[in-house]
Amino acid sequence: MRVSCKVVALALCLALLLLLYLLVANADEPPLPAAGESPSGPLAAGNDVAPPLQTRFRSVQPAEPEKEKAVLVSKREPRPHRKAGKRSAGRSRGKSTSLRRPKDQKHSAAQFSSVQWMHLAVVACGDRLLETLNMLKSAVLFSNKKLKFHIFAEDSLKPEFEKKLEEWPTSFSKKFEYNVYPISFSVGNAEEWRKLFKPCAAQRLFLPMILKDVDSLLYVDTDVLFLRPIDDIWSFLRTFNATQLAAMAPEHEIPKIGWYSRFARHPYYGTTGVNSGVMLMNLTRIRNTQFKNNLIPTGLKWEEMLYPLYQKYKNYITWGDQDLLNIIFYFNPECLYLFPCQWNYRPDHCMYGSNCKGAEEEGISILHGNRGVYHDDKQPTFKALYEVIRDFSFEDNLFQSMYYPLQSKFLNTVHTLCGRIPQVFLKQIERTMKKVYEKHVIVNIGANFRL
Repeated sequence: MRVSCKVVALALCLALLLLLYLLVANADEPPLPAAGESPSGPLAAGNDVAPPLQTRFRSVQPAEPEKEKAVLVSKREPRPHRKAGKRSAGRSRGKSTSLRRPKDQKHSAAQFSSVQWMHLAVVACGDRLLETLNMLKSAVLFSNKKLKFHIFAEDSLKPEFEKKLEEWPTSFSKKFEYNVYPISFSVGNAEEWRKLFKPCAAQRLFLPMILKDVDSLLYVDTDVLFLRPIDDIWSFLRTFNATQLAAMAPEHEIPKIGWYSRFARHPYYGTTGVNSGVMLMNLTRIRNTQFKNNLIPTGLKWEEMLYPLYQKYKNYITWGDQDLLNIIFYFNPECLYLFPCQWNYRPDHCMYGSNCKGAEEEGISILHGNRGVYHDDKQPTFKALYEVIRDFSFEDNLFQSMYYPLQSKFLNTVHTLCGRIPQVFLKQIERTMKKVYEKHVIVNIGANFRL
């Protein structure tokens, strides 16, 4: 009995000692942090890994989604590339379709407003799809600033334009946005306008009324090719004086062999008339100007003047809307800026002998292959340039895949009048390609090498 009491007493003493030990040991430990409270201690204060991790996770807290989106967009291009054939489900199907601004980037409008865009317009009907795409391709290849394409096309061509442009690689598609518009004529008889000269060509006369939010614009025919950046012709806008609102090149350099000076039965600008295949326009000035005319004693707005002027001269005009533009600037010569022939170089400048001095000195800046010369064998120098740009793959080397094949093709054209002056065709495009090469290859590789 005494032994059992002693055993029980000993067990109680041991249990009491164990309890006291546990209480003393736990008294030195810090309390656990409450929910949402930062832990303290050597790891949080002294470990150099913790602060970056903490900052990184804080930057993507769901409480500030818009702020994070703005930070991300500032580090990359605002328009991600979409694979060919895949369309956005919520894309607008109105009169014009903007295809190059993702709708989930609500901040993009403010961001794009700070970018200086160059606006390029073209009208394509009938079988002009591939020719138009080649023109747009030449514009994107060499230009520096971002471009906005305004494509006016028949309804049947709209999906084809969208499909082809969506196939262009990201490195080039990020340089432009585009809208596709239906053919429309806001004044007069639409069928008369549609059949005036070539199908839909008269659409260019209505650009100031349709593109009301565009200040300035470069219009070109589908058979135009850019051999230098659009930035260079765009700079002519800064040389306009207070009254000038459009710029075109002469129809011909020599009045004795010019079409207007020999055959025109209506008023035309200057001594040789002007060609409207390349037309730089300040649309704001055109919309705000009262134009002198021979219809009424007072001035008329652009949209008020077009149809009455057409009705008066429709039996005398041969080249459609170009003739109407010549008539307008005959009565308003102070409104027109005349740029040199190398900015609208056509077969007429070489097929009777070289007569564009500017091209001989500086090379051709913009090639205008009218008379269908890209698609027949009458002017092989023009056709050679068209085919080389058409066949050039965007990611290829410019000199190996464009310039050298062009030189080879030109060797087969020396028997023609235009082919005898290959330096006129090659000078400017060689200079332009060197600049593109230096910008996109040498500069970028050098920057990466330094890193």
